[in-house]
Amino acid sequence: MGMSTEVWYIVKQDDGHCQVVSKSQIDSSTAQSEPSEQWGPFASQGEAIARRVGLIRAGKCQPI
Repeated sequence: MGMSTEVWYIVKQDDGHCQVVSKSQIDSSTAQSEPSEQWGPFASQGEAIARRVGLIRAGKCQPI
């Protein structure tokens, strides 16, 4: 298993949905607009997805 240095974030979209994105995706999209809310960083995509489920249950994000 290789060591991955990629970190993941949860970004809330304007429509209320939350998306799991990598740091590199955030860096390339911040020039367009600043996300309304974001959580992270998370060490793995799986951890970020699990946390997003918790945010949906807490009412902070809309389910897809």
